Amino acid sequence: MLRAAALLLGLVATTLFAQDASKDPDSFDIEPPLLIPNRDSEEHAKAAPSPARDVDLAKLEKEFERVKRNAASAERLCKIGALSKLEAEQRVLRCIHLEFDLANARLVCAKEEMLEKEKQLSAGEIAKTEIAQTETGLAHAIEAAHAAGVKREQADLDAAEANVHRQEKLLAFGSARKSDVERAVQKLAELKSQKN
Repeated sequence: MLRAAALLLGLVATTLFAQDASKDPDSFDIEPPLLIPNRDSEEHAKAAPSPARDVDLAKLEKEFERVKRNAASAERLCKIGALSKLEAEQRVLRCIHLEFDLANARLVCAKEEMLEKEKQLSAGEIAKTEIAQTETGLAHAIEAAHAAGVKREQADLDAAEANVHRQEKLLAFGSARKSDVERAVQKLAELKSQKN
């Protein structure tokens, strides 16, 4: 029985070795990728950047709605003790940061749309009256981005101040180090200097 298994194993090994010996030793089973990819694919990638931006904007809007729902439920979860006050504050801060990112993404899209309309206007494809709606949209996007920026700066300052007070309380209880308080104060000072 042992001889039969050894014979079978030897037969399989010989067959595999014979197949490998027939191949050219310099050839590969898998060809390596070209160092310079097809230039046609680069042209197609450059031709369609706007749909990817639209997808990113839609993805960002979905993420903002999800974070907004989480921030709204944070207060209730904090009251029942399922979430700490710090985590609730971080959820609200994340929502404000995402709102800022979304406003900036919308501003970029509005600027691109305005540039496209100006190109069409200079080429004579559209009338000057058709660009008014795009200008209004751009003005609203600029206004929203500025308001979101101010809101973000204020939220960052408020969070840094709350962190300083929290670290001072923890130091008084003996749960924090003096370096933690100093780090929180330093971060607050940096944010205040950036605002001014």
